[in-house]
Amino acid sequence: MEDLQVMVTLFIIVILGYLLRKLNYFGGNFDKKLSALIIDVTCPLLILSSVMGDELPDRKLILPLLGVGFATYILLCVLAFTVPRLITKDTMAQGMIGFAMMFGNVGFIGYPIVASIFGHQAIFYAALLNMPNTFFIFTAGVMLVKGERSRSSFNWKMFLSPMMLSAYIATIIVAFGIHVPHLIGNPVTMIGNITVPGSLLVIGSSLSEIKFGNMLRDYRVYVTSLFRLVLIPLGLYGVFRLCHVNELVNEINTVVIAMPVAAFGVMFCMRYNRDEKLMTELTFVTTVLSVITIPLLHVFIQSLN
Repeated sequence: MEDLQVMVTLFIIVILGYLLRKLNYFGGNFDKKLSALIIDVTCPLLILSSVMGDELPDRKLILPLLGVGFATYILLCVLAFTVPRLITKDTMAQGMIGFAMMFGNVGFIGYPIVASIFGHQAIFYAALLNMPNTFFIFTAGVMLVKGERSRSSFNWKMFLSPMMLSAYIATIIVAFGIHVPHLIGNPVTMIGNITVPGSLLVIGSSLSEIKFGNMLRDYRVYVTSLFRLVLIPLGLYGVFRLCHVNELVNEINTVVIAMPVAAFGVMFCMRYNRDEKLMTELTFVTTVLSVITIPLLHVFIQSLN
């Protein structure tokens, strides 16, 4: 399966990051600076590059995509702030688990997987579905990682972050059918493409600090992985199918939601000086398991149609 090959390829990059940390090429301030570069520069450009191709999405699907995207993350937000309390009593761990349940690695892994399954143009659809992710990850996501759930922890400046600004511009490009010249689109795409290997290398580097024996005994990792990779995407697929959402939109959204834990979790932990151990474990285990779960999930959904 082509999507299985993509998953294996991306996982190999994670292993390379692990080895480079052991060889002292990664670690310390370098990881933090690279994480900041990815969050503030390369990932915003990756979002922009997703709407700078020669073809734009079917205009008739724009509103359904945005509607399903926002509805998805509203439901995920409810789950993220409630279900983790049933898994652990550790408040900080609840935030980490909530983040893991709510946010998948869409921008870094989701786009190539969606392209391999549904074709290159589907990246545009995934980008629109992922638009709400950008809104929520820098609001609810930051609140979960920092362990601050009160209204006072909300900062309106998050809506002016580089990631948010790129989302606004991408929305305008799609809504008005603007075709960006290759002279601009090519360098944006080249720099944006740094996001995928860069983020995976950072994840691999952070794995060097994990004691795998302890990780294998942590039931929270496996329970959260079950929700992240299986229960949540299947549950949302069923909800939207009952609501008679466009089947293509529903399938793409399900695959997008079935991604492993977002790499931003580890990078947010580094930025806000939180212990990234549990987040790294969740990211690693879901990334490994997704090599199997994503292809099987796709086959299962296809069997229902």
